[in-house]
Amino acid sequence: MSETRLYIAITSREMENRKAFFEKLKGLQVGMKVGLELFVKEGPALVREISESGFPLFLDLKFHDIPFTVAGAVRSACGLKPELINIHASGGAEMMKAAAEAVEGNTRILAVTVLTSLSEEDLSFLGFNGSPIELVTKMAVSAKDAGLAGVVCSPVEAAAVREATGPEFLIVTPGIRPEGAAKNDQKRVATPAEAILAGATSLVVGRPVTKADNPRKAAISILDEIAQALDKR
Repeated sequence: MSETRLYIAITSREMENRKAFFEKLKGLQVGMKVGLELFVKEGPALVREISESGFPLFLDLKFHDIPFTVAGAVRSACGLKPELINIHASGGAEMMKAAAEAVEGNTRILAVTVLTSLSEEDLSFLGFNGSPIELVTKMAVSAKDAGLAGVVCSPVEAAAVREATGPEFLIVTPGIRPEGAAKNDQKRVATPAEAILAGATSLVVGRPVTKADNPRKAAISILDEIAQALDKR
């Protein structure tokens, strides 16, 4: 399982003064999550800079294409030596199998299930029947069968995914909001402790850390909450 329990979701805003931002979190057991917005702007050079700064990397590009194209993208991404990369489970079983076979080095690949910004009404509009938890669980089982290391899902579905996939499967959860924090554009959220107790292995947190008056203090608070929850699990 991943030893990185907390990934900080960073954007181009934080990277405007990246050395100062990295310095604030230096020495903490946290990784950095680079998504589409930041990767499109900065490219592989920033990814290498993050690795050189000592932070594990979650390259969150959510590949979704035909199996051949996704396999090639996965091989290219592995060349940047991220700890985690991801693809969309909705790309289907063959795409997930191709991605799993293309993984190189120590990189592990996750399947994105249902985005945490989507509600049950949103899924109905898109033509999916049933609740988010039913769809997420089905996708998680398919991802495991395809040979992937884990999934990305909201903390609300973490317990069901853990029950369906067993103890070794990675469950990475965005949609984490410490007690009292604003939900922003997330719809299916939980506190750090709730997510860990539900079976999550790693958490992704953005604005509650990056927009905090003291990012280091905010990150330490979340790490402490994670540690306490792990002791209870």
